[in-house]
Amino acid sequence: MSLPRVVAVAPGSPAARAGLLPGDEIVAMDGQLPRDIIEYQLLADQAELELDVRQGGLERTVTVTRAGGEPLGIEVDAALFDRVRTCDNHCEFCFIHQLPKGMRRSLYTRDDDYRLSFLYGNFTTLTRFTEADLERVVTEGLSPLWVSIHATDPEVRARMLRNRRGATSLRWLRALLDHGIEVHGQVVVCPDVNDGPILDDTIAGVLDRYPELSSVACVPLGVSRFNVEGTMRPHTRAEANFVVDLVEGWQDTFVGALGRRLVYAADEYYLLAGRSFPLLETYGAIAQHDNGVGLVRAFEARFHGRHDAPTGGPGGFFQSVDGAPAIGYRAPRAPGSISLRARADAPVTVLTGSYAAEVIRPLVAAVATDAEVLAVPNGFFGGNIGVAGLLTGVDLIEALAQAPWNRRYLLPDVCLSGGRFLDGLGPEDLPRPVVVVPADGAALRAALTAGRPEPVAVGRSR
Repeated sequence: MSLPRVVAVAPGSPAARAGLLPGDEIVAMDGQLPRDIIEYQLLADQAELELDVRQGGLERTVTVTRAGGEPLGIEVDAALFDRVRTCDNHCEFCFIHQLPKGMRRSLYTRDDDYRLSFLYGNFTTLTRFTEADLERVVTEGLSPLWVSIHATDPEVRARMLRNRRGATSLRWLRALLDHGIEVHGQVVVCPDVNDGPILDDTIAGVLDRYPELSSVACVPLGVSRFNVEGTMRPHTRAEANFVVDLVEGWQDTFVGALGRRLVYAADEYYLLAGRSFPLLETYGAIAQHDNGVGLVRAFEARFHGRHDAPTGGPGGFFQSVDGAPAIGYRAPRAPGSISLRARADAPVTVLTGSYAAEVIRPLVAAVATDAEVLAVPNGFFGGNIGVAGLLTGVDLIEALAQAPWNRRYLLPDVCLSGGRFLDGLGPEDLPRPVVVVPADGAALRAALTAGRPEPVAVGRSR
């Protein structure tokens, strides 16, 4: 059990008035050491709080007084102060198993912790979930949670997770739903493993046993060049079409039975199948935006001025947890310009992954005739990895090595976490200066049209 360490204190906040400083360690809050940021917030949510802190090697007790609704004003260094509950599954499709050596240490952590599911929208298999966990989730209202289903057939699920508890752990999903907890599910579809009739059976099982689920996303398997599992392979175009047809057919059934679609195919399936995306309105609240469901339609809508369209973000509660650390989805993406040398009115090149390039090209052409979209191949991971968020510094270095200087290069912020690419490089390591732009349709349009008039459509008069 580690002590929460203060990494930032908001000026003028109750914590600042009490004399707390970055680097202080919180020994106790009203005599109790919280296990995680959730308990931390519950303890901090009172008008007067006694803090035992270790400051400069000395321990002292301070009393913090706060007005109603006023945040404590502290950011701590971790979401969990006890040990992260790591994953004891051995899924052959796990992408973390496909990471090469030498990347950032944090990337190799495989968690299966319901608290991180609540806080950050991480998916959990529930194989390490307990009765005590259920009691806490229900008592403290830790909702929504995000659960990896993969298959509703017990034997198939246990085989996929390579964990015998996979056959029984979905009983916790039933218990969570029985207690009114909002839950979103996902199915990572692996060819020849849980696709075809097994996927059909899984969706039928969702309707039969878990109809209270808020959403279920069917997402394709990602296979990198580091994959060592011989049975794992990318989908074919025909298989992608099968998944889309199956999901859309089940959506009609769900609408008839429940009044909502509930199950969705990820956008990548529509790209693989070469098919048009469903209308934005068919995605509902787009709760699984960051799982690639409805992402394209929301991006297009915001590009065209629909500011009410979703912008995405994790599904967890972390955004309103006072003091939660800036990690994962909370990490700053380094927005703004990095070493910008090209003129503001210079022609633009949008850098992105191979999947997004197909979507962005027609949008860019409509508002900036001198702009181009450069699809950056993911040579680092290889395989079927084509999302912008998995581009690395070495991929961008290779793509920009011979690129002209007299252009503005726009880079989506999803490539970065804390200002670094997955391989540890940063924008300053690239051979051309870039402008980091939020991965949002409205932000891209603003960056494309900055300092220049948009083209006016001219038609023949009648």
